Amino acid sequence: MDIKVNDRVKLKKPHPCGGSIFTVTRVGMDFKLKCENCGHEVMVPRVKAEKSIKEIIKDED
Repeated sequence: MDIKVNDRVKLKKPHPCGGSIFTVTRVGMDFKLKCENCGHEVMVPRVKAEKSIKEIIKDED
């Protein structure tokens, strides 16, 4: 998958706050995702994150 910092991703399962769109703030062996609804940041292993991504919303730059 071609995911970069500041891309927005929609996950298959929503965050407990109800939001399902996250901003990617770090890429590497782990992804750091920030919920756009509540602002909570989550570190997720790359394999698990790639499986749970439903849609990639690219940054406009």
